[in-house]
Amino acid sequence: MDVSTAAIHRFEEATGFRSFKKFHHEQAIAFRRSLNEATGARSGKPLSKATISQTLNAVRAFFLWLAEQPGYRRPVRYSDAEYFSLSEKDERIAKTTNAKQAPTPEQIESVLQAVPHASVIERRNRAMIAFTWLTGVRDGALVTLKLKHVSPAEHR
Repeated sequence: MDVSTAAIHRFEEATGFRSFKKFHHEQAIAFRRSLNEATGARSGKPLSKATISQTLNAVRAFFLWLAEQPGYRRPVRYSDAEYFSLSEKDERIAKTTNAKQAPTPEQIESVLQAVPHASVIERRNRAMIAFTWLTGVRDGALVTLKLKHVSPAEHR
């Protein structure tokens, strides 16, 4: 199940699978409140603001789409979608990113010194660590990098 489908299903569970043609904005308010009180299935901890935001955004997008559909234009209005929003404060919290720890140059140099370099494979591994450090390339991009992408003569 993708994120949007799961979010819509969660909304339907919260409303007791009531018809969308009987939608009232109070259902959206109650759903938002239930998300704030909900806990994660795996962790058992309260849902993060990011998860709540993602769920509400998916349901909001669905309601905007639903408001355009014949038979739902009267019971579901575009303005109803705004009830599926977090407060500005909670939205800022949801979009905050945590700084990731990066190794210091001294730590990288100590790793390079510690890596064995007896075989060709070990020297290649050591060279890849040094290359990654010197270029700052992301590990996901490093996997797809080809030799033709690196031209030291152009960067002197």
